[in-house]
Amino acid sequence: MKRVDFMGAPFDTVDMSGAVDRILQWARSAGQPRSIITLNAGLLMGMRNHAALRRACLNGDLILADGKPIVLASRLLGDPIPHRVAGVDLMAETLAAGAGSKLKVYFLGAKQNVLEKLERVVAERYPGIEVVGSHNGYFTGAEHQRIIDDINASGAELLYIGMPSPFKEVWAEQYRDRLKVGVIFGVGGSFDVLAGEVRRAPVWLQELCLEWAWRLAMEPRKMWKRYLVTNTAFLLELAKLLLHRKPRPTEPAGEVEPLKNLP
Repeated sequence: MKRVDFMGAPFDTVDMSGAVDRILQWARSAGQPRSIITLNAGLLMGMRNHAALRRACLNGDLILADGKPIVLASRLLGDPIPHRVAGVDLMAETLAAGAGSKLKVYFLGAKQNVLEKLERVVAERYPGIEVVGSHNGYFTGAEHQRIIDDINASGAELLYIGMPSPFKEVWAEQYRDRLKVGVIFGVGGSFDVLAGEVRRAPVWLQELCLEWAWRLAMEPRKMWKRYLVTNTAFLLELAKLLLHRKPRPTEPAGEVEPLKNLP
Protein backbone atom coordinates (compact mmCIF):
# COMPACT_ATOMS: atom_id res chain seq x y z
CA MET A 1 0.00 0.00 0.00
CA LYS A 2 1.56 3.28 -1.14
CA ARG A 3 1.77 6.34 1.08
CA VAL A 4 2.39 9.92 0.02
CA ASP A 5 3.35 12.89 2.19
CA PHE A 6 1.17 15.98 2.22
CA MET A 7 1.87 18.90 4.56
CA GLY A 8 3.86 16.66 6.87
CA ALA A 9 1.26 13.89 7.16
CA PRO A 10 1.25 10.49 5.43
CA PHE A 11 -1.77 9.51 3.35
CA ASP A 12 -2.62 6.07 2.00
CA THR A 13 -3.62 6.07 -1.65
CA VAL A 14 -6.28 3.34 -1.51
CA ASP A 15 -9.77 4.00 -2.84
CA MET A 16 -13.07 3.32 -1.06
CA SER A 17 -13.22 -0.34 -2.07
CA GLY A 18 -9.65 -0.98 -0.96
CA ALA A 19 -10.25 0.75 2.38
CA VAL A 20 -13.40 -1.29 3.06
CA ASP A 21 -11.64 -4.57 2.23
CA ARG A 22 -8.75 -3.74 4.53
CA ILE A 23 -10.98 -2.72 7.44
CA LEU A 24 -13.09 -5.89 7.24
CA GLN A 25 -9.95 -8.01 7.05
CA TRP A 26 -8.44 -6.29 10.09
CA ALA A 27 -11.72 -6.45 12.04
CA ARG A 28 -11.28 -10.20 12.42
CA SER A 29 -7.52 -10.27 12.83
CA ALA A 30 -5.76 -10.98 16.11
CA GLY A 31 -3.38 -8.56 17.77
CA GLN A 32 -3.48 -4.88 18.62
CA PRO A 33 -6.45 -2.95 17.22
CA ARG A 34 -5.86 -1.17 13.91
CA SER A 35 -6.64 2.54 13.86
CA ILE A 36 -8.44 4.27 10.96
CA ILE A 37 -7.77 8.00 10.55
CA THR A 38 -9.64 10.26 8.13
CA LEU A 39 -7.90 13.62 7.84
CA ASN A 40 -9.49 16.86 6.68
CA ALA A 41 -7.94 20.32 6.51
CA GLY A 42 -8.98 21.12 10.08
CA LEU A 43 -7.32 18.04 11.55
CA LEU A 44 -4.24 18.56 9.41
CA MET A 45 -3.79 22.06 10.82
CA GLY A 46 -4.70 20.94 14.34
CA MET A 47 -1.92 18.35 14.34
CA ARG A 48 0.65 21.16 14.29
CA ASN A 49 -0.28 22.53 17.71
CA HIS A 50 -1.50 19.38 19.47
CA ALA A 51 1.21 16.81 20.17
CA ALA A 52 -1.15 14.05 21.31
CA LEU A 53 -3.36 14.51 18.25
CA ARG A 54 -0.35 14.44 15.95
CA ARG A 55 0.95 11.24 17.54
CA ALA A 56 -2.47 9.58 17.28
CA CYS A 57 -2.87 10.51 13.61
CA LEU A 58 0.65 9.49 12.59
CA ASN A 59 0.17 6.13 14.32
CA GLY A 60 -2.88 5.34 12.19
CA ASP A 61 -2.78 2.07 10.29
CA LEU A 62 -4.93 3.51 7.52
CA ILE A 63 -4.76 7.28 6.93
CA LEU A 64 -7.19 8.67 4.39
CA ALA A 65 -8.02 12.05 2.87
CA ASP A 66 -11.48 12.97 4.15
CA GLY A 67 -11.61 16.36 2.46
CA LYS A 68 -11.75 17.25 -1.22
CA PRO A 69 -9.49 20.30 -0.64
CA ILE A 70 -6.66 17.98 0.44
CA VAL A 71 -6.98 15.92 -2.75
CA LEU A 72 -6.98 19.00 -4.99
CA ALA A 73 -4.14 20.70 -3.11
CA SER A 74 -1.99 17.56 -3.31
CA ARG A 75 -2.36 17.64 -7.10
CA LEU A 76 -1.19 21.25 -7.18
CA LEU A 77 1.91 20.27 -5.20
CA GLY A 78 2.74 17.47 -7.62
CA ASP A 79 2.36 14.42 -5.36
CA PRO A 80 -1.33 13.65 -5.73
CA ILE A 81 -3.53 11.75 -3.32
CA PRO A 82 -5.76 10.02 -5.89
CA HIS A 83 -8.90 9.44 -3.83
CA ARG A 84 -11.08 11.19 -1.31
CA VAL A 85 -12.49 8.68 1.19
CA ALA A 86 -14.92 10.53 3.46
CA GLY A 87 -15.41 9.09 6.94
CA VAL A 88 -19.21 9.06 6.78
CA ASP A 89 -19.16 7.25 3.43
CA LEU A 90 -16.58 4.77 4.67
CA MET A 91 -18.68 4.01 7.75
CA ALA A 92 -21.74 3.35 5.59
CA GLU A 93 -19.76 1.20 3.16
CA THR A 94 -18.18 -0.93 5.91
CA LEU A 95 -21.61 -1.53 7.42
CA ALA A 96 -23.00 -2.51 4.02
CA ALA A 97 -20.08 -4.81 3.22
CA GLY A 98 -19.98 -6.33 6.69
CA ALA A 99 -23.69 -7.13 6.86
CA GLY A 100 -23.31 -10.36 4.92
CA SER A 101 -20.76 -11.74 7.37
CA LYS A 102 -22.57 -10.56 10.53
CA LEU A 103 -19.94 -8.01 11.50
CA LYS A 104 -20.08 -7.18 15.22
CA VAL A 105 -19.94 -3.45 15.95
CA TYR A 106 -20.01 -1.13 18.95
CA PHE A 107 -21.12 2.51 18.76
CA LEU A 108 -19.53 5.02 21.14
CA GLY A 109 -20.62 8.65 21.00
CA ALA A 110 -23.44 11.12 20.22
CA LYS A 111 -26.51 11.90 22.31
CA GLN A 112 -28.55 8.98 23.62
CA ASN A 113 -31.54 9.69 21.38
CA VAL A 114 -29.28 9.89 18.29
CA LEU A 115 -27.58 6.65 19.27
CA GLU A 116 -30.93 4.87 19.61
CA LYS A 117 -32.08 6.20 16.25
CA LEU A 118 -28.79 5.11 14.64
CA GLU A 119 -29.26 1.57 15.94
CA ARG A 120 -32.76 1.43 14.43
CA VAL A 121 -31.48 2.73 11.08
CA VAL A 122 -28.65 0.18 11.03
CA ALA A 123 -31.06 -2.66 11.87
CA GLU A 124 -33.32 -1.65 8.96
CA ARG A 125 -30.67 -0.76 6.40
CA TYR A 126 -27.96 -3.31 7.24
CA PRO A 127 -29.88 -6.24 8.79
CA GLY A 128 -26.85 -8.54 9.00
CA ILE A 129 -24.88 -6.17 11.23
CA GLU A 130 -24.78 -7.17 14.90
CA VAL A 131 -24.78 -4.10 17.14
CA VAL A 132 -23.35 -5.78 20.22
CA GLY A 133 -23.16 -2.65 22.36
CA SER A 134 -23.29 1.12 22.53
CA HIS A 135 -22.70 4.05 24.85
CA ASN A 136 -23.47 7.73 24.38
CA GLY A 137 -20.70 10.32 24.22
CA TYR A 138 -21.39 11.86 27.61
CA PHE A 139 -19.10 10.36 30.23
CA THR A 140 -16.40 11.44 32.65
CA GLY A 141 -12.78 10.38 32.90
CA ALA A 142 -13.68 8.13 35.81
CA GLU A 143 -15.95 6.11 33.51
CA HIS A 144 -13.39 5.37 30.81
CA GLN A 145 -12.33 1.98 32.15
CA ARG A 146 -15.94 0.88 32.66
CA ILE A 147 -16.69 1.73 29.02
CA ILE A 148 -13.57 -0.12 27.85
CA ASP A 149 -14.65 -3.16 29.86
CA ASP A 150 -18.11 -2.98 28.27
CA ILE A 151 -16.63 -2.81 24.77
CA ASN A 152 -14.34 -5.76 25.45
CA ALA A 153 -17.12 -7.85 27.00
CA SER A 154 -19.37 -7.21 24.00
CA GLY A 155 -17.16 -9.13 21.58
CA ALA A 156 -17.19 -6.22 19.12
CA GLU A 157 -14.93 -6.51 16.10
CA LEU A 158 -15.22 -2.89 14.98
CA LEU A 159 -15.55 0.10 17.29
CA TYR A 160 -16.99 3.29 15.78
CA ILE A 161 -16.31 6.44 17.80
CA GLY A 162 -18.82 9.15 16.90
CA MET A 163 -17.21 12.00 18.82
CA PRO A 164 -15.44 15.21 17.78
CA SER A 165 -11.74 15.74 17.19
CA PRO A 166 -9.28 15.77 18.84
CA PHE A 167 -11.04 13.67 21.49
CA LYS A 168 -11.78 10.65 19.32
CA GLU A 169 -8.25 10.32 17.96
CA VAL A 170 -6.52 10.91 21.29
CA TRP A 171 -8.89 8.62 23.22
CA ALA A 172 -8.45 5.80 20.72
CA GLU A 173 -4.66 6.10 20.84
CA GLN A 174 -4.56 6.35 24.64
CA TYR A 175 -6.65 3.23 25.23
CA ARG A 176 -5.70 1.24 22.17
CA ASP A 177 -3.65 -1.27 24.16
CA ARG A 178 -6.62 -2.02 26.44
CA LEU A 179 -9.23 -2.54 23.74
CA LYS A 180 -9.94 -6.02 22.37
CA VAL A 181 -11.42 -5.05 19.02
CA GLY A 182 -9.99 -5.54 15.57
CA VAL A 183 -10.48 -1.96 14.36
CA ILE A 184 -11.03 1.45 15.94
CA PHE A 185 -12.61 3.95 13.58
CA GLY A 186 -13.26 7.55 14.65
CA VAL A 187 -16.14 8.85 12.54
CA GLY A 188 -16.94 12.23 14.12
CA GLY A 189 -20.45 13.41 13.30
CA SER A 190 -21.29 10.41 11.11
CA PHE A 191 -23.72 9.04 13.72
CA ASP A 192 -25.86 12.18 13.34
CA VAL A 193 -25.76 11.97 9.54
CA LEU A 194 -26.63 8.27 9.29
CA ALA A 195 -29.33 8.66 11.94
CA GLY A 196 -30.91 11.42 9.84
CA GLU A 197 -30.36 14.16 12.40
CA VAL A 198 -28.02 16.20 10.19
CA ARG A 199 -28.33 16.67 6.43
CA ARG A 200 -25.16 16.25 4.44
CA ALA A 201 -24.11 18.67 1.70
CA PRO A 202 -25.22 17.79 -1.85
CA VAL A 203 -22.59 16.01 -3.94
CA TRP A 204 -22.14 19.01 -6.25
CA LEU A 205 -21.14 21.18 -3.29
CA GLN A 206 -18.72 18.49 -2.11
CA GLU A 207 -17.12 18.42 -5.57
CA LEU A 208 -16.70 22.21 -5.46
CA CYS A 209 -14.93 21.94 -2.06
CA LEU A 210 -17.83 23.80 -0.44
CA GLU A 211 -19.04 21.17 2.02
CA TRP A 212 -17.66 23.39 4.78
CA ALA A 213 -20.02 26.20 3.66
CA TRP A 214 -23.00 23.85 3.91
CA ARG A 215 -22.03 22.77 7.41
CA LEU A 216 -21.47 26.40 8.38
CA ALA A 217 -24.98 27.25 7.16
CA MET A 218 -26.46 24.28 9.05
CA GLU A 219 -24.59 24.89 12.33
CA PRO A 220 -23.25 28.48 12.31
CA ARG A 221 -22.64 28.81 16.06
CA LYS A 222 -20.74 25.55 16.22
CA MET A 223 -18.74 25.85 13.00
CA TRP A 224 -17.92 29.50 12.26
CA LYS A 225 -14.75 29.77 14.34
CA ARG A 226 -13.47 26.35 13.32
CA TYR A 227 -13.77 27.04 9.61
CA LEU A 228 -12.54 30.63 9.80
CA VAL A 229 -9.35 29.58 11.58
CA THR A 230 -8.58 26.22 9.95
CA ASN A 231 -9.53 27.09 6.37
CA THR A 232 -7.44 30.27 6.52
CA ALA A 233 -4.47 28.39 7.99
CA PHE A 234 -4.76 25.67 5.36
CA LEU A 235 -4.88 28.13 2.45
CA LEU A 236 -1.91 30.10 3.82
CA GLU A 237 0.13 26.91 4.20
CA LEU A 238 -0.76 25.81 0.69
CA ALA A 239 0.24 29.21 -0.73
CA LYS A 240 3.57 29.02 1.10
CA LEU A 241 4.30 25.54 -0.23
CA LEU A 242 3.40 26.56 -3.78
CA LEU A 243 5.66 29.61 -3.63
CA HIS A 244 8.63 27.61 -2.36
CA ARG A 245 8.08 24.53 -4.47
CA LYS A 246 11.11 23.47 -6.43
CA PRO A 247 10.50 22.55 -10.07
CA ARG A 248 10.77 18.87 -10.83
CA PRO A 249 13.98 17.96 -12.70
CA THR A 250 13.46 17.12 -16.34
CA GLU A 251 14.93 14.06 -17.99
CA PRO A 252 17.88 14.78 -20.30
CA ALA A 253 16.91 14.61 -23.92
CA GLY A 254 19.95 12.49 -24.84
CA GLU A 255 21.79 12.52 -28.10
CA VAL A 256 19.82 13.06 -31.27
CA GLU A 257 20.67 10.71 -34.08
CA PRO A 258 21.43 12.46 -37.39
CA LEU A 259 18.83 12.17 -40.09
CA LYS A 260 19.59 9.75 -42.87
CA ASN A 261 19.90 11.17 -46.33
CA LEU A 262 16.56 11.33 -48.01
CA PRO A 263 16.27 9.52 -51.36
